[in-house]
Formats: sequence, structure tokens, C-alpha cells
Amino acid sequence: MPEFRLAAGERLLLLGRSGSGKSTLLGLVSGTIRPGAGQVTLLGRDLASVSGAAMDRLRGESFGIIFQQFNLLPFATGLDNVLLPLGFAPARRSRCPDPAAEALRLLSALGLPEDLMRRAPAARLSVGQQQRVAVARAMIGRPPIILADEPTSALDAAAQGDFLSLLFEQCAATGAALLMVSHDDRLAGRFDRVLDMGAVVRAAA
Repeated sequence: MPEFRLAAGERLLLLGRSGSGKSTLLGLVSGTIRPGAGQVTLLGRDLASVSGAAMDRLRGESFGIIFQQFNLLPFATGLDNVLLPLGFAPARRSRCPDPAAEALRLLSALGLPEDLMRRAPAARLSVGQQQRVAVARAMIGRPPIILADEPTSALDAAAQGDFLSLLFEQCAATGAALLMVSHDDRLAGRFDRVLDMGAVVRAAA
């Protein structure tokens, strides 16, 4: 049976076409899908022994997620969007003695000015600015694992490179592992390791 591991601090790219199982693997890793066979261990815990409510808490504490469509609250400011996960994850909140200051530090590191992040609703930000707010939201509270689901699909090559550099820099600063899903094999050279879902499926057949 194929085995999947993500090491602490690792940058892993998960490649595959639509229908290859990328979303299923992300669901298994994050506990939104329970395996029909085998075992999933997250930070030393067997997820089969974790209740639904406890899994929701563990997911909130352990994962920062960057969605393909960003999923920002459109009428909330950039700052408020970044702070949102702390309301659902006490352990992440405890790692931020001053949450607003930490959020603004992340936003500044990603090239976003404080005055804009305090006053402008997310709906009025450019796509690039929204993307960076989504990264800051994933990083707030230093979750040990960052999941990024096709975050560069709408970007040209230059913008992809800039985005990955910023994302890698932030992950390195916190020691977070990064698991990024993409169909674009041109990104492979930027990552520590690449997993081709097509090859995994063929090996399991």
C-alpha cells in the first residue's frame, strides 16, 4: 500500500490532473475524509481515535489553508480576515500575545500597507492583494502545516515565482511544512519534493 509522509518544515508539491485524487489526499491529511483502510497519523495522533468535534479543533490548530479562490470575507478588512482563524483555534491564539500586531507584521512582510489593511474591505483589494491576505491568514498563529490548494492557477509565470518566494519565506520563518496542490509541473523545481498523483495511482492499481 502506498505511504505518504510530510516532514516538519518540508516543501512538498502534489501534482496531478483533475480526478487524480489530489483533493481526496488533502481531505485525508486534514481529517475531513476518514480512510476506508490504512491509517492517518497527524502530529503523532491516530486520527481514527479522534472524535468529530476534537478533529475540528485539531484541524484549526494544526493547519493554515490557502484556498484556490481565497475564501475571504468580502466586506471584512484585510486585517479582520487575517485574524479570523484565531477565533476558532485557541492554541494558535495563545501564540499571538498581540494578535493585531502579529497580523499586521505578516501583512507588512507580504508587502501590504497597514492603512489599506485596516480600512479596505477584501472585495476592494486586487487579486494579488487578496492572495497575500490569504497567505497571512493561513500563517497567523504559526500552524505547523500549511495546505495550499492551487493558489497560483490564475497567475502568470512571473507572478507565480514572486508568490512562491513570499510563501516559502513565511513558512521558513515559522518552520511550517508546506503541502501545495497544483497541476502545473513547471513549479516542481522550487520544492524539496514532488509527488505525482498519477504515478501513485498507477502504483496502487
